[in-house]
Amino acid sequence: MDQPRPKIAETVIHPSVRLREARIGARCEILEDCRIEYATIGDASYLGHDCQVADAEIGKFCAIAACVRIGPPNHPMGRVSQHRFTYCPEYYDPAQKRDAAFFAARRAQRTRIGNDVWIGHGVTVLAGVTVGDGAVLAAGAVVAKDVAPYTIVGGVPARLIRERFPRAIAARLARIAWWDWDFATIMQRLEEFRSEDVEAFCDRWDNAAPSA
Repeated sequence: MDQPRPKIAETVIHPSVRLREARIGARCEILEDCRIEYATIGDASYLGHDCQVADAEIGKFCAIAACVRIGPPNHPMGRVSQHRFTYCPEYYDPAQKRDAAFFAARRAQRTRIGNDVWIGHGVTVLAGVTVGDGAVLAAGAVVAKDVAPYTIVGGVPARLIRERFPRAIAARLARIAWWDWDFATIMQRLEEFRSEDVEAFCDRWDNAAPSA
């Protein structure tokens, strides 16, 4: 019989997770065998098992399935050789020095995942890509280009499948930015989040909406 999931009042990180210069927000959950380096993860986001995240910024309330790769590093295709001996020569000759400039450039090529993004099983999001708020990346997708907010993409390479909502609704949700509300407020308004009447939600909380 399945055991009930624990209440996530605080961040839960499995002991097998490896972190390097990573900042993890509140109420996050990171399952076994994930590796996160040079990255930030926003409040209430969760990662399934065997994910790898590098040189990335992940927003709040993101749902990331298992075996996802975010920000895999690039090799130097413009050089005579793409092999790591060109930037990690010390692996092969202790007298040589690592190419610090190459790694600085790699760190700077950040992958950015917005808030409330759903990333399906086995997705790869390449270095430098920006995924907008509310987007969906279908299972198995290889995302090589920026993804607009509140759109669904899939395939290899990933292409637009459809928009989640009309653009006017997406713009109103962006203005509301509910992910910045404190968690107690979100829980108080839980029934509104369960409703599929998204327009009514916008009418109530979009302060920029015209008055009747």
